Amino acid sequence: MDFVYNDGGRAAAGFKGKTSDCVCRAIAIATKIPYKDVYAIINSFGKNEKHKKKSSARTGVKKDTTRKIMEHFGFEWKPTMQVGQGCKTHLRANELPDGRIITSLSGHVAAVIDGVLNDTYDCSRGGTRCVYGYYVLR
Repeated sequence: MDFVYNDGGRAAAGFKGKTSDCVCRAIAIATKIPYKDVYAIINSFGKNEKHKKKSSARTGVKKDTTRKIMEHFGFEWKPTMQVGQGCKTHLRANELPDGRIITSLSGHVAAVIDGVLNDTYDCSRGGTRCVYGYYVLR
């Protein structure tokens, strides 16, 4: 899979330093909504959580909150794996649909645009990384 470095507009928005912002970054890339706007929306969802440690655009978003946020932005979940089934879809261009999608991986999400991985690092593991499912804009 081809890879393009893309921080989703994080640096241009004035954010610095290391972070765990993959949800925010992937949404900004896939939707073309400014990073700062996506960041604020994610944090508003985190404030409404009942968890002790709240989701944050900067430090990570819980799985159940990620699904709500994705729905807010108009994404639909497409699972590619069932419990006990084993990996059927990998982070490879020929195994994913064209268009602007957000893939769900182990501990990470990443934007893929027409078969090209857009992220701050190549998380494909040489095409062996399992995709649990992906979000596609409705």
